[in-house]
Amino acid sequence: MRCSFALTAVAALAGAALGRVYYEETFSDSDSIDGFKATEARSDLGSIKLSAGKWYSDAENSVGLQLAEDARFYAYTAKLQRPFNTKGKDFVVQFTVKYEQDIDCGGAYLKLLPPTLDPAKFDGESPYEVMFGPDICGSTNRRVHAIINYNGTGSQIDKVVPPRGDQLTHQYTFWVRPDKTFEIRIDNKVQEEGKVEDFWKVLPDKQIPDPDAKKPDDWVDGPAMIEDPEDKKPDDWVDGPETIPDPDAKQPEDWDDDMDGDWEAPAIANPDFKGEWKPRMIKNPEYQGEWTAPLVDNPDYEEDEDLAVFNIGYVGLDIWTVKSGTIFDNILITDDIDYASQFGNSTWADYVEKEVEAKKLVDEEEAKKLEEERSAREAERKAREEKEKAEEKDEADEDADELDEDEDAESKAEKAQPAQDADEAQEAEEKDEEEEEEEKPIVEKDEVVEDEEKSVVEEDAEAAEKQAKADKKAAKRAAAKKAAEKARLAAEAAQKAAEEAELDELDDEDDEKVVHDEL
Repeated sequence: MRCSFALTAVAALAGAALGRVYYEETFSDSDSIDGFKATEARSDLGSIKLSAGKWYSDAENSVGLQLAEDARFYAYTAKLQRPFNTKGKDFVVQFTVKYEQDIDCGGAYLKLLPPTLDPAKFDGESPYEVMFGPDICGSTNRRVHAIINYNGTGSQIDKVVPPRGDQLTHQYTFWVRPDKTFEIRIDNKVQEEGKVEDFWKVLPDKQIPDPDAKKPDDWVDGPAMIEDPEDKKPDDWVDGPETIPDPDAKQPEDWDDDMDGDWEAPAIANPDFKGEWKPRMIKNPEYQGEWTAPLVDNPDYEEDEDLAVFNIGYVGLDIWTVKSGTIFDNILITDDIDYASQFGNSTWADYVEKEVEAKKLVDEEEAKKLEEERSAREAERKAREEKEKAEEKDEADEDADELDEDEDAESKAEKAQPAQDADEAQEAEEKDEEEEEEEKPIVEKDEVVEDEEKSVVEEDAEAAEKQAKADKKAAKRAAAKKAAEKARLAAEAAQKAAEEAELDELDDEDDEKVVHDEL
């Protein structure tokens, strides 16, 4: 990532630098990503693109190479501006990484590859000179890789350098000096440093335990502490018993030795008891510690001037990541640590605070959005529950009204039964008279017939509608009566069970009384 000011500043630094830059990429040009070529060794690669991400300190300066697809392998290489053989020179590789996606498993390291690489055949088995950068998978498998090639074999640093796992941009620097010392920095702070041969076990040890040495016969390698032979147990030391009979306890007056056995006072802690006496421990004056053979020069050790000497022609990405979104930027390979430091300041350090503020605003917006969505879901849930409760109440009220209407109708029907019987008798008599009338010839007009037919159809429809409503009410009444009957039967069963239990209890009491009387 880089703005126009950074371009000017870095260009000035490059002109003044004593060392050389072998590769530098800030992805400020729209075609800069074309420098990274995909391998032809596999067809399932994830795609890459230029992006500043969802939050950034500067729209132009923050643009970098972003991994664009989830759960994919990435195998891309870019050729150095010139090959770099590090013998007799400082070696510096530096770049920035942003895990924008809150990484859970994925690498973000670079491989520095020899000039003899065939980019079309690049894969995980391709030889490399250096592999450096963060790798995170889970909460425990986290480290900054620093693997160097020695005699065709990759050797990992034997110290675990923890990476940064947040969602901000961080700068990683690996510096190897001509004197075979090194530094690993994160965000310009040294995380590990020392001699290469002390941290990468690729050479035999300079010194080894003397194989001819023997432990002296009078060597005392233990114990380190002994009992003080001059320490004596005090005369008043009470080392037992731990408990004694309670001297204040009295035998109860109603105690019967024949019935209760011999009375014994309860035991209490012995107030004079001090525990088992042991003499104090002192340092063994003859102790010399664990014996180890003295060190002598290792005849197999030979200093190698080519240790940590690399021959680099390409920079490559050969990684797997579960979540896409990782952004690589500000990749630099040089032999000048001062230039690397100033380059890092102008392209990364000067923008740290702005990125932190941008990330804070994004987090606040996301939190606000999540809260609004949560509130909307909660309001929808409450409205749905209130609607369901209102519908249930309306239905219950309707059922109660219908039951009341049914009960009133039944009551009225019972009271009106005698009158109804009389009415039915009267209706039967009138019906007989109508039948006698129908036997007589009747001449009616066509219009009257048609009106009567229409009236019959309308009456049938109205009767069908009334019948449907009556059927619905009858069904609800039947269900309500069935539930009431079920509750009544349950109450009777409970009452019967309670009565039976009471009778059983009385029987048990009678049986106990009989047994007692017999005794």
